[in-house]
Amino acid sequence: MTVTLADVAARAGVSSATVSRVLNGNYPVAGSTRARVLRAVEELEYVVNGQARGLAAATSDLVGVLVNDIADPFFGIMAGAAQAEIAHGSRGGTGTCGGKLAVVCNTGGCPEAELTYLTLLQRQRAAGVIVTGGAAEGTEHTQAVTAKLARLASDGTRVVLCGRPPLPLDGDAATLAFDNRGGARRLTGHLLELGHRHIGYITGPENRSTTRHRLEGHRAALADHGLAADAERLTVGGDFGRAAGYRGARELLDTVPELTAIVAANDTAALGVCAALRERGLRVPRDVSVAGFDDLPFSVDAAPALTTVRLPLHEAGARAGRLVMGRESAPPGGVSMVTARLVTRASTAPPPTS
Repeated sequence: MTVTLADVAARAGVSSATVSRVLNGNYPVAGSTRARVLRAVEELEYVVNGQARGLAAATSDLVGVLVNDIADPFFGIMAGAAQAEIAHGSRGGTGTCGGKLAVVCNTGGCPEAELTYLTLLQRQRAAGVIVTGGAAEGTEHTQAVTAKLARLASDGTRVVLCGRPPLPLDGDAATLAFDNRGGARRLTGHLLELGHRHIGYITGPENRSTTRHRLEGHRAALADHGLAADAERLTVGGDFGRAAGYRGARELLDTVPELTAIVAANDTAALGVCAALRERGLRVPRDVSVAGFDDLPFSVDAAPALTTVRLPLHEAGARAGRLVMGRESAPPGGVSMVTARLVTRASTAPPPTS
């Protein structure tokens, strides 16, 4: 029996109009209400109508590219590279001949928005979906995203995760996972080899896989040198913005007078760290060394140039675009680890002598 909009509304305990608003994404709906509606859609396996169900294996010329923040160069670089591959079409083609329409979906880091976009792409029978950046962690959300992506893949949509942890997906799916743990371990190891023993760390946003993996890599390097016991005191919460780096550095300077180095969870936050140090009359790296992560384009032009970990964002985005277009075979086992490379520049040096 065909599931109707009214059936979804009854299951979620809302009106049919509210269900329509959630699925269309054209009217603000409370997060808890949206979550109930999307849960009902999943449980009832609702699609737009009976004809759409019959055409589930058919796909359109649309490819969705999900990003947390298109204004962030981390996501903009990947999305731009993927979009170029999607529009390009077959090898040797020009312009958009043989290509598809890439639609960039900006979630703002909101888990509910991520699910809403995936639902909308399913309704449009998208030919492919690329989901970029770290995942929002939490059992319920992870299960919901896995179920939604699995449904898309089973309906014939190519699914590519770029910079996200792998998920148990069948069908035409591939993962380009970033080595955030290994990169962070090498970065902190570099500072330890220079002689630093009091290294502050400013994290990314809470409950994000990228934040957790980079912090785990940092602490693994500290453990390698027998310094794990003091790690909590030297860690402050933040996000991937410049203001968070500025606030975190001020907090560390106030609470850890012996501090000689600060690692920020990304390059943008590292710029905020440098601003806080300048405000205190401290020089980078003569007084305090600073390091970031990602090797965003501005990192080499910072003063001093920023030591960081390079993720090949453009290359990864382009590869995701080829995978979603079927012009590149999925890696063995469906998962490929993208190497993170240490890039040492002028912002790090041995700690000052007493």
